[in-house]
Amino acid sequence: QVSVINTVDTSHEDMIHDAQMDYYGTRLATCSSDRTVKIFDVRNGGQILVADLRGHEGPVWQVAWAHPMFGNILASCSYDRKVIVWKEENGSWDKMYEYTGHESSVNSVCWGPYDFGLILACGSSDGAISLLTFTGDQQWDVKKINNAHTIGCNAVSWGPAVVPGSLIDQPTGQKPNYVKRFVSGGCDNLVKLWKEEDGQWKEDQKLEAHSDWVRDVGWAPSIGLPTSTIASCSQDGRVFIWTCDDPAGNTWTAKLLHKFNDVVWHVSWSITGNILAVSGGDNKVNTSSSPGAEPSTEASPSSACVFCR
Repeated sequence: QVSVINTVDTSHEDMIHDAQMDYYGTRLATCSSDRTVKIFDVRNGGQILVADLRGHEGPVWQVAWAHPMFGNILASCSYDRKVIVWKEENGSWDKMYEYTGHESSVNSVCWGPYDFGLILACGSSDGAISLLTFTGDQQWDVKKINNAHTIGCNAVSWGPAVVPGSLIDQPTGQKPNYVKRFVSGGCDNLVKLWKEEDGQWKEDQKLEAHSDWVRDVGWAPSIGLPTSTIASCSQDGRVFIWTCDDPAGNTWTAKLLHKFNDVVWHVSWSITGNILAVSGGDNKVNTSSSPGAEPSTEASPSSACVFCR
């Protein structure tokens, strides 16, 4: 059973495309086709508008909070081809950085694990993925993966910093192995895994199962266990769960989680990586207690589906 516990009147003047809670669950960021990003204080069930950020010149598709160890930092991406990094200083939100290196709409932004510092992945309709790394003194290093997805990239999601199983196998006193990895989904119907080697980003795996545009991907958080898990959803109405038990990360297995009757827009893992929320265009709310179970449905203005691992 899925129930509404709170609603927020955002006063956006057009369609809302994304809404993200911060690390502590006390602030909500929303973005809209009205070209604005709004931040609300949502503590104790209330809502107070604390910032109305205006800097984009087109619909804003997605927002992403950085880890709080870096302060209050939010990234946004837009149809206007721009990525803006906003930062709160003394209660006031201002632009920290503006990236204009893409030739088409920027559809997805995702911050990497805090272990790597401030690093942002950006996926664009121009087919490229940019990696923006804050190097200090208001400087950012930019690396670009051109032709990552033909026609365009719709989604990016970072993998955990720790190599699967390394927390279990690591000798006492030694640091676990860290690796920069992320997954992307595109208009070529593909899910792709990327890995940094010697300072360069290289395609690590190409996962094929979807028959239409991949709309979103989500790499599940890790608690150090040997298995890696990724969820993907598509215009084809299907949600796949990809798992890899191979320490080298070379062998991924796809399992069809569910086939919906409409496009599936988003997948999102819980912070412990054991619950997956899925939203789409079938105008229903679906819940399931296990990946293999048939979801139950309740009528709702938007679609959401929750699966437990």
